[in-house]
Amino acid sequence: MPSPDIIVLPRWIIPMQPLGKVLQNQAVVIRKGRIDSICSLQEARAIAPDAEIIERPEHVLLPGFINAHTHSAMSLLRGYADDLPLQQWLSEHIWPAEAEWVNPAFVRDGTQLAIAEMLKGGTTCFNDMYFFPDEVARIASETGIRASIGLIVLDIPSIWAKDFDEYLSKGVALSLIHI
Repeated sequence: MPSPDIIVLPRWIIPMQPLGKVLQNQAVVIRKGRIDSICSLQEARAIAPDAEIIERPEHVLLPGFINAHTHSAMSLLRGYADDLPLQQWLSEHIWPAEAEWVNPAFVRDGTQLAIAEMLKGGTTCFNDMYFFPDEVARIASETGIRASIGLIVLDIPSIWAKDFDEYLSKGVALSLIHI
């Protein structure tokens, strides 16, 4: 079923271009789930006469945020062994927990939670690097969020691979899959 047309009326709009421009009292026309135009309310009603109108007189509408560094599935480990020096936190707590708990289902569940939180907070694109990147990519694709999925290569064994060569071969294999 096609998306209904929507006209959003925020008080301010901060577009990507031109840089530094703030528009006031303009409408955003959304047709078929995509931004069609930014124009006056009168023009918007001419473009989409049957559109639902969403008024937000005290709100700003701006582009979605981009989270450039995530390990999304680790949302399930949030707060675990907080306030420790990095190396102690990793070697004594995180790596043992990952060895025991991380598997494809853990990554799926943690990534779903992280994506829900990102979308709720205005993040519409993320860059991720963690175990089972195929699962992260699959969840991102299913939810429709934009994502850049990186591959990990370590010189230590993990739940994902036993050595450098296996990390590389799994990465190459995944680069050939279209999710």
